[in-house]
Amino acid sequence: MHGHALNGLNQPQRDAVLHTEGPLLVLAGAGSGKTRVIIEKIAHLVASKRYPAKRIAAITFTNKSAREMRERVGKRLRGDDAQELTVSTFHSLGLRILQIEHACIGLRRGFSIFDSDDSSGQIKDLLPPGSKPDVVEAMKQLISRAKNAGLSPEQAAAAARSGREHEAASLYARYQKRLNAFNAVDFDDLIRLPVELLEADTDCVAGWRERIGYLLVDECQDTNDSQYRLLRALAGDAGQFTCVGDDDQSIYAWRGANPDNLLQLGTDYPALRIVKLEQNYRCSNRVLRAANALIANNPHEHPKTLWSDAADGERIRVWECKDAAHEAEKVASEIQFVAQKHQAPWSEFCILFRGNFQSRALEKAMQLLRIPYHLSGGTAFLDRGEVKDAMAWLRLLANPEDDAAFLRAVASPQRGVGATTLAKLAELAAQSHMPLSRAAESVAVGKQLPARAANALQGFSDIVRSLRGDAHHLPPAMLVRQLNERSGLLAALRTLCKNEAQFQARRRNLDELADWFDGPKTSGPGELAAALALLSHADKGDAGNQVRMMTLHSAKGLEFRFVFIIGVEDGNLPHEASIEQGSLDEERRLMYVGITRAKQQLWLSHASTAQRWGDKLRLSPSRFLDELPAAELQRDGADPVADAAHKAERRDAGLANIRAMLAD
Repeated sequence: MHGHALNGLNQPQRDAVLHTEGPLLVLAGAGSGKTRVIIEKIAHLVASKRYPAKRIAAITFTNKSAREMRERVGKRLRGDDAQELTVSTFHSLGLRILQIEHACIGLRRGFSIFDSDDSSGQIKDLLPPGSKPDVVEAMKQLISRAKNAGLSPEQAAAAARSGREHEAASLYARYQKRLNAFNAVDFDDLIRLPVELLEADTDCVAGWRERIGYLLVDECQDTNDSQYRLLRALAGDAGQFTCVGDDDQSIYAWRGANPDNLLQLGTDYPALRIVKLEQNYRCSNRVLRAANALIANNPHEHPKTLWSDAADGERIRVWECKDAAHEAEKVASEIQFVAQKHQAPWSEFCILFRGNFQSRALEKAMQLLRIPYHLSGGTAFLDRGEVKDAMAWLRLLANPEDDAAFLRAVASPQRGVGATTLAKLAELAAQSHMPLSRAAESVAVGKQLPARAANALQGFSDIVRSLRGDAHHLPPAMLVRQLNERSGLLAALRTLCKNEAQFQARRRNLDELADWFDGPKTSGPGELAAALALLSHADKGDAGNQVRMMTLHSAKGLEFRFVFIIGVEDGNLPHEASIEQGSLDEERRLMYVGITRAKQQLWLSHASTAQRWGDKLRLSPSRFLDELPAAELQRDGADPVADAAHKAERRDAGLANIRAMLAD
């Protein structure tokens, strides 16, 4: 079986799979089969008895890609091996290290993980009263950036270059104290704290290197400094790892990703072997020639040229449109035409744009033509109010010291405990050195509160206590269903919703949350809450048979038969700020990612005017269009014969449509 699996691989892919001694960097171009290489490599490491599955860890960036990789590996390995393998995100791996080593870091068992809202709430509380939301957000970003760079509050203060950074560093120190008091960590700590521990404690790091003998890291160009240090700490000097990445698809610098980490590998591991995957299995050759020509304008340490056995395919259509509305109409009617011509399902079409604001005109045009579409990045499942309420209850069951969860749970649903009561409760809790949930249960504290509020808190505490008792013997999914009922969340939803349909839709969200816990063997609410915190970054749900609309940043890793990139204008793609700073490299990579999503055909469109604040603005086509080879493009009006043929084909299709409608 094993030899057979290698037969389907090309030579560089085989080289990557068979190289098991020492550090390896696989530079994998778009569509070059990198996931397959990772899967086959894991199978080879296990089958060759080089490493048992339980000593292999594969790390990806999103829960979704970890899930997909787990499924694919499951088909290649025997049952037990597939179970023992670690496939996780950086954050899940960090969480696992913290759960095992919590005592070394000064955390108690069952610590909480603060989500983005909890962090904002704490930071707002630590800032002067009346601080504006954008100040809270800016401070939160600065603290997050310091954590992702692996800096402690003291190091952040030493590195601060501006008054604002100094302010953020001192806030970071107070915020961290607050987290410790709550026995909690935030999302960035899931990487920062394990790095601190592994870099400082030789016994601890030796234990983890024993536990994880071989590391595979996907999307290595997206690592930030903290994640890179975690990889280094776990790999040690032996460097038994395979890093897979593409410097040309590094598009997350704004999130702290550092594409130079790929170069750093060569410095840190002089024995590093580099294998390039350049054969593309996705795109037509025309699309590849355009992508290669564009990205050649960026500096490269290890240049690569994608090629394919596929046909040349259609030329890339470049459209000039009057404005965004005209552009949207043109795209929608072309999608309708191409779908009929090729009998293609809607799910084979994708429209990409630089910013979310560009989707509005498109949505209108799609609705007019009754084309079903799915806009990625709408309200994520776990950001819905009722789901966040249920999660606050779960977190409180897991960790009585999670004050942020207590504050949300006690108000969901409303039970006659107002802000004044809660402020008084917090004061009394602080005096007695106890968390809010313990203070709420305390008879002594209750006597110092108004009778009605004290009774309401007592009633709330009783529900929490009885659910916490059930948590240790009920299956997780059942516990979540019980919680939705007994907390009063469902009853409150019923009164809140205007009609039955709305109630059922929101009730389904709570049911789906319970379904998420069907299966994983979790022990008690602590494990549940940890699993939840990591899921909050997951991407649930399938778009089904609909045209996909999304930002270029969201499109990485996806592929579609027909791709439209709209708004290809200077100031939009490349973005205004990058033109002013003269830093076009990342924007060019973003355009490259967009182009290489297209398997068969690609359209690029730009508008010549836009309305901004009531004024009409003249727009210029993107400078990137001039970097594409003219021979691969078909610009509007440049080839009258081709244009006329296309128009005639469209007209005939339109007539056929009308005839079909009349015949019905």
